[in-house]
Amino acid sequence: MNNDCRTEPTATDAHIEWLAKNATEPNADPDDTSNASLYSQDNWQPVFKRMRETAPVNRTTGTSIGDFWNVCSHALLQEVESRTDVFSSSWEHGGIALADPPPGEDFELPMFLAMDDPEHAERRRTVAPAFTPAEINRLSVDIRKRTGELLDSLPLGVQFNWVDEVSVELSTQMLALLLGFPWDDRHLLAFWSDWAGNMEVTQIPELFQLRREILVEMAGYFHGLWEAKRSAPKSPDLLSMMIHSDSMSEMGPLEFIGNLSLLVVGGNDTTRNSMSGLVMALDTFPDQRALLQADKSLIPNAVHEVIRWHTPIAHMRRTATADCELAGQKIAKGDKLALWYISANRDEAVFPDPDAFDLRRENARRHLSFGHGTHRCVGARLAELQLRTLIEEMSERRLQANVTGEVGRTHANFVHGFHKLEVELSRY
Repeated sequence: MNNDCRTEPTATDAHIEWLAKNATEPNADPDDTSNASLYSQDNWQPVFKRMRETAPVNRTTGTSIGDFWNVCSHALLQEVESRTDVFSSSWEHGGIALADPPPGEDFELPMFLAMDDPEHAERRRTVAPAFTPAEINRLSVDIRKRTGELLDSLPLGVQFNWVDEVSVELSTQMLALLLGFPWDDRHLLAFWSDWAGNMEVTQIPELFQLRREILVEMAGYFHGLWEAKRSAPKSPDLLSMMIHSDSMSEMGPLEFIGNLSLLVVGGNDTTRNSMSGLVMALDTFPDQRALLQADKSLIPNAVHEVIRWHTPIAHMRRTATADCELAGQKIAKGDKLALWYISANRDEAVFPDPDAFDLRRENARRHLSFGHGTHRCVGARLAELQLRTLIEEMSERRLQANVTGEVGRTHANFVHGFHKLEVELSRY
């Protein structure tokens, strides 16, 4: 499919270049959980530990993105996600990202994750058939074939960036299949995903504008694909399901961009960062890597423990639609709440020795990386399948990824991941 979409700069490169030219928060409050440096420098653990112990619901004030409440414990995060009558996900109240758009901007992107019921439920029902057990089983054959082929193409004993060569490539391949996207243009999905999911650049006027232009280009490409599929028979891919549904077939332009952004980020950034988190976890805990290499029966639980330990999405936002109380704190109508999944997954009340990566953790699947309640990730099972397949195929080939070079963590408080993870492969 011909297109004139740009492919550079990446969101990461543009953000790094901007940071290099501008002051980078030298006097930032070390307890400001919205500070992206906490995550790019991997210093977030003690901050949330202290909050869980002293005030699992607490207020951060005076930040560049305004005031907000931190919800830090496993139980309280579930409570907020369950109280949808009071705590809204809707874009009309601010959506799911902690940062608000710059003043005067009208580029609001309604997406079904940033909606409350009944609109959320209607749109979720439209895409849910793409993630049934039967559909996941159908996709599993292709996932395994492509994962094996990619692993077989990688060099031994030569340093390379695991993020680009494995995590991005595998997640992008899967997303192209899921959406029914032209295979030769699949690299665009990773490019768009980075721009759509990077909430930090929305606070920088020139990068906000560039992001807007890139997402409009994405919408233009998808519009052509949409029109081509509209006249074709319904097929199992997500775009076809949306086109042939009552709830999503006539979306306005901003909702169209919003839902595409959701599907692209949800199907790409989260899975790819779990794949990178896998390598980081096993390299950091060599005793657990040895256990996994000796006992393949640990693989299913390893999937849950990787997703818990790494937590690819750090938070989601909710907004109070009425005055209420949470854990003894008075929450006012209009207040923002940050639901810190990254903290809930390290809650000592649920996960003993939570900072440890433990393949035999009995309750690893209680992690909240996919959310809780009505907004729980619709593609969770597919994400688990991709990670499990990667572990299984590496095990079949007795492949081990050793971190040998630079580790570059994403400078963001929303997507929690890596832009660089230099490794060498060896056999065990």
